[in-house]
Amino acid sequence: MLTRIALASLWLLHFLPRSVLSRVGALAGTLLMVLAAERRKVVRVNLELCFPELSQAERNRLAKAHFRAFGRALAETTIAWWSGAGRVRKLATIEGKQHFDLASRAGPVIVLAPHFVGVEILAIRLSIEEDAQSMYSHQKNAVFDRFLVSRRTRFRPIRLASRQDGIKRVIRGLKARLPLFFLPDMDFGARDAIFVPFFGVPAATIDAVPRLAKLTRARVVPVVIEQKRAGESYAIRFLPAWENFPGDDFRADTERMNQFIEQCARAMPEQYYWVHKRFKTRPPGEKRFY
Repeated sequence: MLTRIALASLWLLHFLPRSVLSRVGALAGTLLMVLAAERRKVVRVNLELCFPELSQAERNRLAKAHFRAFGRALAETTIAWWSGAGRVRKLATIEGKQHFDLASRAGPVIVLAPHFVGVEILAIRLSIEEDAQSMYSHQKNAVFDRFLVSRRTRFRPIRLASRQDGIKRVIRGLKARLPLFFLPDMDFGARDAIFVPFFGVPAATIDAVPRLAKLTRARVVPVVIEQKRAGESYAIRFLPAWENFPGDDFRADTERMNQFIEQCARAMPEQYYWVHKRFKTRPPGEKRFY
């Protein structure tokens, strides 16, 4: 019941003008920082690990900016969830799509999307333009799980492959030239992961991207989404396909991937998904951070 009430409240938000919705979201993010003690701690620990060169005051300002960006993105995601295709197109513009198109003509494509606050907007906006498949983790809450699936497939029948069901279906899709939308920077535990540096800290990282690229001869095309100033469209940017990827060493390939994500996060640090326990899984013998 609480989930349905929360979703109904979010549904009401999508009727607001963008200028108002942005301010409401930023305010909600500030309130979340005050009330959500556990997530506030996660952000604090992440920033301490990743930006030790900053002073405590600087990290505090970054944390506040992150929660504002996070809250605003959630509020504006209601447009992607419920508004028509025309308004969703205005919500986020697409740049550099020629890089994706060029790679698609050559063979299978893995679209690598680092986890920034606007990533849900990114996925739904791209679903208007292209058929695709995506890895999907079932949510513990059944109502919210059904809701997310319905939102992510409302413009096209995007194929959602459950992480719990394995990878074979994804491989078949790639070989059939169905692009794979892949978020590579979440901590799903030690299974199928290796520890490679992220901001200099060992992070459990799934090495599926180079393995899938090797197996299916897919090109890896990065895409990032930037939250612009309030009232402006989000900017979705495709970048050129990576050259010489994968190589002969999956660990080196995965390190290269993390270096790229770190570079993107340093460019807009308030927008990276710091509320996630990115360093939850530790190498044997290491203490927990959270």
